[in-house]
Amino acid sequence: MRILLQTCCAPCLVHPYAELTSQGIEVTAFFFNPNIHPYSEYLRRLDAFRIYTRDHRIPALEEDGPDGMEEWLREVVYREAQRCRVCFHIRMDKTARLAEAKGFDAFSTTLLYSRFQKHDLLKEIGEAVSEQHGIPFLYQDWRSGWNVGVKEYRKTGLYRQKYCGCVYSEKERAAKIIL
Repeated sequence: MRILLQTCCAPCLVHPYAELTSQGIEVTAFFFNPNIHPYSEYLRRLDAFRIYTRDHRIPALEEDGPDGMEEWLREVVYREAQRCRVCFHIRMDKTARLAEAKGFDAFSTTLLYSRFQKHDLLKEIGEAVSEQHGIPFLYQDWRSGWNVGVKEYRKTGLYRQKYCGCVYSEKERAAKIIL
């Protein structure tokens, strides 16, 4: 089986990639994250992704530039309470369409690795996008491997961010530090 794995960042790729390849699945990592702000943060995460996939010989694709930021902003503004739903849908929809166009057997996301993401919402959206595009969504809960992944990516010295990526999560993180 060949899957296209939407990858939010290099550290979150470590454990899911190991798990999938141990199951005999061929994985291509796909960096598509129009939610990441500011642009300098986007570039740091993209650079870490490129270094990790290159050093570990992981097949990789990238979005066609950061033009998705504007679309992401247009979709989220005035729907801030639903921002995660909108964001997950944008990323999984693009991944499913690309997977279908390039002949992959399925798609998934490294967001399923994070203990900080809305896991049930991810599963719901992945399954809905799968049905819409007619390409299977590979659901696996990788949260139990969180500590394994952290230990592995720390060995590599990879850049790891302190917030999910969107301007709203950065605001929430900063507010906790200040208060």
